[in-house]
Amino acid sequence: MPEIFTYGFMSRALIAGSIVAIIAPLIGIFLVLRRYSLIADTFSHISLASIAAALFFGWNPVLTTLILGAGASLGIEKLNRVRKIYSEAVLAIFLSGALAIASIFIGFGKGGNITNWLFGSILTVSMSDIWTMLIIGVIVVAVVKLFYKELLFISFDENSAQVSGLPVKFINRLLILLIALVISLAIPIVGILLISALITLPVITALQFRVSFIKTIVIAEIVSVFSVLSGIITSFYLDSSTGGTIVLIMIAIFLVSLPIKNLTKKRI
Repeated sequence: MPEIFTYGFMSRALIAGSIVAIIAPLIGIFLVLRRYSLIADTFSHISLASIAAALFFGWNPVLTTLILGAGASLGIEKLNRVRKIYSEAVLAIFLSGALAIASIFIGFGKGGNITNWLFGSILTVSMSDIWTMLIIGVIVVAVVKLFYKELLFISFDENSAQVSGLPVKFINRLLILLIALVISLAIPIVGILLISALITLPVITALQFRVSFIKTIVIAEIVSVFSVLSGIITSFYLDSSTGGTIVLIMIAIFLVSLPIKNLTKKRI
């Protein structure tokens, strides 16, 4: 048996990484298609504020992030719909506000080391975290499967979906809530600052192949799972940052995929 599997924390990290790697592209593809990638950055800052507050007050960081992330998702959607504020402006308000709150709590200097949460730390993954990830992961997959047609229709043409009578408002709220959940789960693996890359990079890479929607999801899943697992293993042997290693592997795969798009254009 390889040395890496003799460590309990590495086994937990690989299991948790697999769960996150599977569900991240399922949400990421709808974000990329709708040009909502900024949402991932916004929720990463909300997660930073949540964890900083949790460490200060002695709360459970993951549970706090889940609750506050869900609340923020509803607030973003309500401001966007009720107050008719542009989506980018709403996200900017929450992003800057969350960063301001995080800086205040971090400035107090109480509660613990925020660095592990910024860049990810496989040592922070416990069995309870894995069970939480698994349960929420199943929920995310089930919801995506249940509302797959609606999510797909709205992603390509929201106005037509509205005219067709689809519950666009409800679907948008559901999507934002799912984003908050996925980001909360991904924090221990890649860290707050690199979460958006985990969600979007595999999808952007898969889009270079110019295949059907389903095949794009499959390719994104393969890229995501390979990057996360190889990143965790590589970081173990190199003693490097887990999140940074994962993202660099994703970027390398993306760069390799670029010539594929050029070849496709020549054939067309």
